[in-house]
Amino acid sequence: MNTEICNKSDYPYFETLPTRWADNDMYGHVNNVVYYAYCDTVVNRLLINKGWLNPLEDKVIAVVAETQCRFFASVAYPQILEIGLLVERVGNSSVTYRLGVFKQDSVEPAAQGRFVHVYVDSQTRQPVAIPAAVRQGLLALTAV
Repeated sequence: MNTEICNKSDYPYFETLPTRWADNDMYGHVNNVVYYAYCDTVVNRLLINKGWLNPLEDKVIAVVAETQCRFFASVAYPQILEIGLLVERVGNSSVTYRLGVFKQDSVEPAAQGRFVHVYVDSQTRQPVAIPAAVRQGLLALTAV
């Protein structure tokens, strides 16, 4: 994982997500596993909203190959989160995303994640090249 900690201004794409009561654990903060669900949600919202993924019909789909998360500050229900996304790397069949989890109106991340998708044939699950239109869109979201 790239160890550089990004601030809010480093991310070209954002989604706003509310925390939920069920996200909190017995320690009164969002449980660590929930951050992975936040990241998965944001990546897939991007892909679906841009028209780059229709998981029920596409012949090529993206599956998760790796995830990682570093934590810097606690988050708890009922906070609203702003989750930034940038693309670290676009390979032949894989893409690496960096995601920053920010408390609303904060410029420093509460957490930072890494999420790797591998594009595969939806039937065989064998790696395939990222579709050209998707590749072009992802490259527009790369870190400067």
